[in-house]
Amino acid sequence: MHADKIVQTMAMALKSGAPLILINDSGGARIQEGVDALSGYGRIFYNHVLLSGVVPQIAIIAGPCAGGAAYSPALMDFIIMVKNTGKLFITGPQVIRQVTGEQVTEEELGGAFAQQAHSGVVHLIADDDDHAIALCQRLLSFLPPNNLQDPPDYGDGELTFAPNPALNTAIPDSGREAYDMRPIIAQIVDDGDFLEIQENYAPNCLVGFARMNGRTIGIVANQPIAMAGSLDINASDKISRFVRFCNAFNIPLVTLVDVPGFMPGVQQEYGGIIRHGAKMLFAYSSATVPKITIILRKAYGGAYLAMCGKELGADRVAAWPTGEVAVMGAEGAVNIVYRNEIKQAEDPDAARKEFIEQYHAEFANPYVSASRNLIDDVIEPQDTRRYLSFALEALRTKRDVRPQKKHGLIPM
Repeated sequence: MHADKIVQTMAMALKSGAPLILINDSGGARIQEGVDALSGYGRIFYNHVLLSGVVPQIAIIAGPCAGGAAYSPALMDFIIMVKNTGKLFITGPQVIRQVTGEQVTEEELGGAFAQQAHSGVVHLIADDDDHAIALCQRLLSFLPPNNLQDPPDYGDGELTFAPNPALNTAIPDSGREAYDMRPIIAQIVDDGDFLEIQENYAPNCLVGFARMNGRTIGIVANQPIAMAGSLDINASDKISRFVRFCNAFNIPLVTLVDVPGFMPGVQQEYGGIIRHGAKMLFAYSSATVPKITIILRKAYGGAYLAMCGKELGADRVAAWPTGEVAVMGAEGAVNIVYRNEIKQAEDPDAARKEFIEQYHAEFANPYVSASRNLIDDVIEPQDTRRYLSFALEALRTKRDVRPQKKHGLIPM
């Protein structure tokens, strides 16, 4: 009967086009009811899928949720978990101890940090129940009630885009020096307000919601202070899921690029970085909402495309003068392109240094790409908000007709 009540509520959410919020604290299926309890879970799962992409679905994990009670939140768009009291796992520590002999506590296995940092299941972590409700309210303030409506508009119809000279010195002079992308985002969006999603998962990229002139935007950015901002398996999944959510609910995408490439390594290859990276290509290519890309510094190789290059349907692409668009970095490129010349030189080290400087002069700027119409404009960093404001305004009426089909086949 509990399942019937939940399914009835889900049906009302579908009819009325209202977001679905579930507050979860469950031990799972009631064993005494046998297959009837499993049937109830099945109906809930089925209706989650019906609601997917139609209305936002948010789960608050306020207590232990095991077994089927964990799969219901997993089918929803966002999971908010309360520290210490919230737990999320399929099989608890006792079962794991019996089956595999592994010793683990409930917090280590299914606590908020574990299920965000390690598994990426949890999107937001709350300090207590009241904070969880506040986070849910804040998240909802960025979202439309359903897929047929636009996100809420808190603007007054005026565009504000005064130059911000601080952005001109936001990036270090050395291309090897790391920096935090969060302050840059804060200086571009309204009131510095950025709701970051999955903060502790795949920290080499940032995703989250903000506003530009009162209207919601989804932000995707590389994070140079973690793994130099390169894309790995987890970052690919994190970005792909976020892009698809924004596309489903009419939220424009702003992508800030400083990416040296996909993360190399045997474990990345064995883990399927090709397949996972392809999810980003698929997600961005299939997104029909306004897509604006700003290249801040490095944009190398396939990762340049994966971060919504013009070839993947970006409506506007701009670059700061520090932007570098190339197949790979100078050092790697020179060792391949000029390897014979370096070997034959009297002083190989001096020759390599000269070729690197030459490569930097030719490619360590955005003007080659701009000359090929792959970048629409080279802008001063201080004018980034101005550029985004006008681009988003111009793209409000964007229409993108795609071939008729049942659905695309994302490389799962």
